[in-house]
Amino acid sequence: MSGTSHGGSLHERRERWRLATPTGATVAGVLSLVFVFAAIPLEALVPVAASPSGSGIVAETMWLLFGLSFTGIGVVVARRQPRNPVGWLLLGTAVAFEAGSDAPAYAYLDYARHHGTLALGHVALLLSAAYLYGLLMMPLIILLFPDGRVARAWRWPLRAYLAMSVAFVGGTLVVAVQAFRLRLPVDASGNLAGLGTSGGHGWFAPIFVVGFLACPAFAVAAIIYQALRYRGTSGDRRQQLKWLGAGGSSCVLLVVAAVVWSNSAFVSDVFLPLGLIALPLAIGVSMLRYRLYEIDRLISRTLAYGLVTAMLVGTFVGLVALSTDTLALSGRVGVAASTLVAAALFNPLRLRVQRLVDRRFNRARYDAQATVEAFTERLRDAVEIDAIRADLLDAVSRAVQPTHASVWIKP
Repeated sequence: MSGTSHGGSLHERRERWRLATPTGATVAGVLSLVFVFAAIPLEALVPVAASPSGSGIVAETMWLLFGLSFTGIGVVVARRQPRNPVGWLLLGTAVAFEAGSDAPAYAYLDYARHHGTLALGHVALLLSAAYLYGLLMMPLIILLFPDGRVARAWRWPLRAYLAMSVAFVGGTLVVAVQAFRLRLPVDASGNLAGLGTSGGHGWFAPIFVVGFLACPAFAVAAIIYQALRYRGTSGDRRQQLKWLGAGGSSCVLLVVAAVVWSNSAFVSDVFLPLGLIALPLAIGVSMLRYRLYEIDRLISRTLAYGLVTAMLVGTFVGLVALSTDTLALSGRVGVAASTLVAAALFNPLRLRVQRLVDRRFNRARYDAQATVEAFTERLRDAVEIDAIRADLLDAVSRAVQPTHASVWIKP
């Protein structure tokens, strides 16, 4: 009895001190929120350095939502599945990005304006490159989704990437330690002087290049890995991978748009954080299995409205050009006529496109709609109540596949 009690107490002590617990997730979430809201006063004190995308209330709001989304989803997933590394990686990404946003601002405030007299200035200098750690974690989130496990063949590439990440993080910390000896260890943006080839620390340049190239390469490899898994899965796991694909596609499209239109401050300030927000939201829905099977409807509606919008815009532009250039109508008349034609085409075109998209991406809805339409056609010529009841039960069974169905007819 005593041995059992002693073993149980040791087990409880280990469980108590283990970090991967719901309590640990809450603590990490609070730390992340501290970094999130610390950006507000730092932006007022150091407008240039506090935000990764520059100053502006729109940018600050979007990056605030970015931090809250990663933190919120990370806390919920980590608390419900504490042994799953995906939730902890989401939290780590949030902390790294927010710390990498706040630390440069605080370091610049300390060393450039107060000559190194503020508290925790050295800590801020050490964390100045923390946003790069968040970038390194994002491919791991994709690879380990949804259960934190990876196939045996991918374990060595994962270990190599982790080793490279450790070397990268260690290199940035060494650069920060070397920067302590400089009179001004940060530049005007709060970044470390010497993070790269400048500042006499050229030895870090190869490590930076390797990390810079390895991160997107490993992200592409993780996407390929999940695509291969999708082909061999079914049920809930398949729907989870669909959510990941939808969030990842939205993330890639918005980030690419932010890069292409980088000369527009509004587009870059909105699209970049919005694209990054799409990933944790999709992961949260899929891992918590909240309305998991709505992804088919979401994909079909998104594709349908996207195609309809593209067709109507093309039709509108073509009609405007035709009416103004070929028919020699005035600009106002041509625009008005084109608008009326596009409005008249919207609903018929939407129904046709939606049907085609459902046939490919939302087969359950397409089959259910076809079953109902077939039943409606048979109902027009039916006269016997028993035949109608049999047809109704058959249509319901094929459309929604209930475990049991019956029809009660009042005498």
